[in-house]
Amino acid sequence: MKLPLKSYDTNQQLFFAYHYLHDWWNPWNVKWFTGFSQTTYPPLPQQWTAILAHIVGLQYAYMLVQFVAILLLAVGMYRFAAIWVNERAASFASLAVVLLGSESFLIYNAGQLATTWEAALYVLALPYLYEWLRYGGWRPFVKAVVLFAATCSAHDVIIIFGTAFFTFPLIALAIMEREQGEEKTTGGAVVARAVAVAIIAAAAIAIVLLPYWIDLFRYPVTQTPIPHASRANYLLTPFWGTNYFLIPWGALMLALPFIVWRGAHVRRLVPLMLGFWACFLVGLGGTTPVALWLLHRAFYVLTFERVAYWAELLSLPILGLLCSELVARFRMKAVVPLVVLAAITCGLPIAWANYQPTNSINLDVGPVAEWLNRGGHDNYRYFTLGFGNNISRLSIETNANTVDGEWYSDRRLPELMKYGGGSLDNSKYFVPGGLDALRAILHHADRYGLKWVFVHDPWYDPLLHFAGWRQVDQLEYGAIQVWSKEAVPPAHPMVFGVKPPAWQGIMWGILPVGSSILAFLLVFIPDKRRQIGASEDVGATDETIVPERMAS
Repeated sequence: MKLPLKSYDTNQQLFFAYHYLHDWWNPWNVKWFTGFSQTTYPPLPQQWTAILAHIVGLQYAYMLVQFVAILLLAVGMYRFAAIWVNERAASFASLAVVLLGSESFLIYNAGQLATTWEAALYVLALPYLYEWLRYGGWRPFVKAVVLFAATCSAHDVIIIFGTAFFTFPLIALAIMEREQGEEKTTGGAVVARAVAVAIIAAAAIAIVLLPYWIDLFRYPVTQTPIPHASRANYLLTPFWGTNYFLIPWGALMLALPFIVWRGAHVRRLVPLMLGFWACFLVGLGGTTPVALWLLHRAFYVLTFERVAYWAELLSLPILGLLCSELVARFRMKAVVPLVVLAAITCGLPIAWANYQPTNSINLDVGPVAEWLNRGGHDNYRYFTLGFGNNISRLSIETNANTVDGEWYSDRRLPELMKYGGGSLDNSKYFVPGGLDALRAILHHADRYGLKWVFVHDPWYDPLLHFAGWRQVDQLEYGAIQVWSKEAVPPAHPMVFGVKPPAWQGIMWGILPVGSSILAFLLVFIPDKRRQIGASEDVGATDETIVPERMAS
């Protein structure tokens, strides 16, 4: 169960949750960057982790929250797929999403808890959106709006960048089938309902995440873009092509021709196939010019492993149709290879994470935390070199504050914003920006009360030496060196930007979690549900489809 703890962003998620665990109503976190506001990161999964941590501890709470996201996604995928294909194919799609390569990649390799949660809540919202578009009624409208607000409370990327891929196909399908069934409507009514739900959902999202939007408006992302391998051309960089394409897609690549062919030949599946194809092209990052054409500057901010994940989600209803037809025709001769391919697809990212670990540094930060917490060492700031994403774990265990951190969107230190590097800890991998930022922060150590540098990589020793620092101690039998600079004054509080006022902390502590609780109540309290979706023969015909399947 603890395998997800080895993934790349897990420690960062735990760090955010740790802050909510100990200071729920104050989003200002002094541990990183001399202080930053956690209102710049939608808080829902971290806050639920903090709530459960009171019962089972922080690490197991993280695992439980991740597990709930998987379960919600399975439920949501069944309901979403039932809009497009028959019930049996939707069941296969629901099972496939649990074994999806990208899902496994995000959980066991990337550690993107927020991405899996936003996808689960978003997919849960889509059937209610479709029911509202087709038939109207206040119940699906309210459920869709509340779920969209909860989705943004988990993360805002899928709402901002993924809406076109998911909702435009639903709008097109609702227009195509507007006169089918007992309750008829018009294309204009469908469009009007789409506009209405967009306006109300945007208002709900604005209220629930108001501190986030205030901070984003006050401090738009203006720092130099940080390179990310998911934006590479996968054909010219085979390693990153393997990491971000072959591994997450797995055996699903074998079904791509069927997905495109069947989606193009079944009339009601055409919108879904087009949404999938557009998302697939954007998810290739810099391999094609499509992503840059569509996103412009946002291309250098977004990471594209999540877009590939969305493309796989969009492909699953048609994939479920393929699995259903193969099993119906060949029985066990189809079941066995499908099970093997699914197991390989799910297991490949986990194996890859062990073969090419994203956090290859197996380091116990306990001795460093103990050193910082004694003898007044925590009166000064520090940073690390060569610790990998263990810097978040160290921040949890120590009382001292660092000028570094892993959440780049809210860092305000000019030395870190100017040069286009990631964290100081791995600055040597961001040449020349990372090393320029490192030299600048070392030069301005007096300004920040920066007295300690913990080094787990001797590559940095010459740079520290020539910057006027000297080694003063060793930890872990010499594996970690402690470097210091003389005559540095103790650290004092510094605020770059504006601290969130108390009322924003109250909103941040109530509305995101409150929206998720309301969403869960609305979704799981039984009510009279409308039967919508595809008939059993959707895979065989593109003619008129009689709505008779449950999407709620």
